[in-house]
Amino acid sequence: MNRLPQIICSTLLVSLVGLSSSAIAEKNASLDFKLGHASDAVLQESFEGTLPTLFRGVKGEWKIADGSLIANELAADKHAAVLNVQKSNRNSAIRLSFKFDGTTKGFNLSLNHKGGHLYRVGVSPSAMRVSLDKDKKDPTSKAVVLGTTKAKFAAGQWYTLQVEMQGDRVVAQCDNGAIVEAQHAKLDTDKPNYRIVMKGDSLAIDDITVWE
Repeated sequence: MNRLPQIICSTLLVSLVGLSSSAIAEKNASLDFKLGHASDAVLQESFEGTLPTLFRGVKGEWKIADGSLIANELAADKHAAVLNVQKSNRNSAIRLSFKFDGTTKGFNLSLNHKGGHLYRVGVSPSAMRVSLDKDKKDPTSKAVVLGTTKAKFAAGQWYTLQVEMQGDRVVAQCDNGAIVEAQHAKLDTDKPNYRIVMKGDSLAIDDITVWE
């Protein structure tokens, strides 16, 4: 029996499986909406010029370079680098491209409410999760993981993250196939902005789009 075609097919299959996790990850990928958002975008930014006034660096260094927004934690701050996107929201979707390098091992997309921290979507090299933040005004409060999934996020690789918020539901997904769905009554509230939080020396952000 001639097994050469079978060997070739098996080799191709293994190669395609090995490539799949990185081949589908890209900058500004189009992702399907899971919670029904279909309105026109209310904010789009690709960082081709100066930093818009809606984008305010609270901690760390945030600067535009080579058509992307580059973040760097500053030791003098004694705090993670934080960028506020001053767009109030309640039911919305936000999509952005990201890439981390150097000592940076991921980042958080954080949402507050009027009383302080609310929840965040965290990306690390091996997972993505949605967590309800602890209430800093309540010493007995603890952060609660609402949902998590294993996923590979490699340094130096662009990915696309999309987060949808509708009532008490949140769906976070990336173009590498990672998806987390979460639900909690506290999520159904007004939020003053979107916040990007990072540690380390290199996080690149680009192609931010917001829908309501």
